[in-house]
Amino acid sequence: MAKMVITKDMTPQQRMAALKKEVRKFNKKMRKNAAVKRDETSFMDKFSDDNIHHWTDAPKYVNEYYGDRARDQEGYESYEGWN
Repeated sequence: MAKMVITKDMTPQQRMAALKKEVRKFNKKMRKNAAVKRDETSFMDKFSDDNIHHWTDAPKYVNEYYGDRARDQEGYESYEGWN
């Protein structure tokens, strides 16, 4: 919505007209972006269990980044790991 020109000497109706014009342009751009995103993203990409950002070796990750602190905490957790 940059480059919108509203000046002090405009009437309220002129200001609203300028604002509506910019809002229409913005909404058109957002609809286009949403359509492109919808087309580029396949159905399976949305619901895939494969996460490329997932650390595949959890014990190695915990040992590398948390070490003794994580091992000390294990005694307080149940088998499920949330309590």
